Amino acid sequence: MSGISIGFTIFACLLALMAFRVPIGIAMFVAGSGGYVYLMGGNWAPWLNILKSIPYARLSNYDLTVIPLFLLMGQFATHGGLSASLFRCVSAFIGHRRGGVAMAAIGACAGFGAICGSSLATAATMGQVALPELRRYRYSGSLATGALAAGGTLGIMIPPSVPLVIYAILTQESIGKLFMAAVLPGLIAMFGYMFVVQLIVRRNPEAGPAGPRVPWPERLKVLAGVFPVILVFVLVIVGIYGGWATPTEAAAIGAAACGAIAVISGGMRWRGLIDSALGTAQATAMILLVLLGADMLNTALALSQMPAELAGWVKDSGLAPLFVLAMILLIYILLGCVMDSLAMILLTIPIFYPMIVGLDFYGMSVEDKSIWFGILALMVVEIGLVHPPVGMNVYIINRLAKDVPLVETFKGVMPFLASDLVRIVLLVAFPSISLVLVKAFGAL
Repeated sequence: MSGISIGFTIFACLLALMAFRVPIGIAMFVAGSGGYVYLMGGNWAPWLNILKSIPYARLSNYDLTVIPLFLLMGQFATHGGLSASLFRCVSAFIGHRRGGVAMAAIGACAGFGAICGSSLATAATMGQVALPELRRYRYSGSLATGALAAGGTLGIMIPPSVPLVIYAILTQESIGKLFMAAVLPGLIAMFGYMFVVQLIVRRNPEAGPAGPRVPWPERLKVLAGVFPVILVFVLVIVGIYGGWATPTEAAAIGAAACGAIAVISGGMRWRGLIDSALGTAQATAMILLVLLGADMLNTALALSQMPAELAGWVKDSGLAPLFVLAMILLIYILLGCVMDSLAMILLTIPIFYPMIVGLDFYGMSVEDKSIWFGILALMVVEIGLVHPPVGMNVYIINRLAKDVPLVETFKGVMPFLASDLVRIVLLVAFPSISLVLVKAFGAL
């Protein structure tokens, strides 16, 4: 069997295990182990030998410590009540417009994503905060749940982002540059979602009634309340990219600052501190298990030479680079139907990344292609969080809004998916959207 044939056989076994509801980390480990033993001629000794090296090589990576620290920062923000402050602040400025409360929820999701790094946590937290207000102003069920499900995806689009950290580790790319590259696409995503809300309420004003106008003194008061959160975001992102702190140091500073803000604001109690520690430990354990499974799978794929053979075949096929990119993005959208965002990144980057860097896109350097593709992959993975049939964000929001049928929530996210597709086309056509801030700050 050729390397490509062996690789596809391993993938088929992986999908079969997933169909039997085997957890993705374990499924990748089992499929990778089976492929590795087969490639070793059925000899189990080499497999037993690498079992002692793969976990140590992965878990001793100092860069990985940034993940639990960013998760802890998000946990502090969640249990410390910072999400409610963000929502009140944005709502005070735009809540008096038609659809303004839904737009405020989206803006608050972006703000919360800047200190959280998880889409599922963003959707769940902001859903608890914003849904009662959306219901109070009689927003339609589809708009309310659709806006929150789509807005939750900003949790990984706005840095810091756990999937971007994983991408950086897999590709040996700079975490700071990837975070800086994600800022502008993240803001475009936020404003795109707000524009969708405006289109919906113009067509059907009853779907999103306007809230009361908040006087300026009250606006300035709530703005002052979220200023520390803005300062934390600036310190983390600028600190990493400016070279003032390593990603781990910046994450530690951010986590400590969020914890202090949560305590000072009165939102954090002992119960919240314990829940934050447990939530961080559970999420970190899950991510590390998936990482170990992906390492075993990638070891088998590397031994089969599938990634190298596939990259060489694509490069020699004469296919247009943009066509290859479009097919990769389509595969991501299809994979979003059956697996979560972290698994998609871990599973596909070792295969797709060599293809992308080996092709010519607008004469870009390897580093520029690496950063650009990282943001593109993140955006397409983000779609998987809201499109059927999986759409984890949709299920999270729908579980909070039990009076809204699931089909209505999926209908509600469709206009936002259209916004996502437009944004992807823009980034494919104009890579500078993701590179302009990297270049600008790099020149300082």
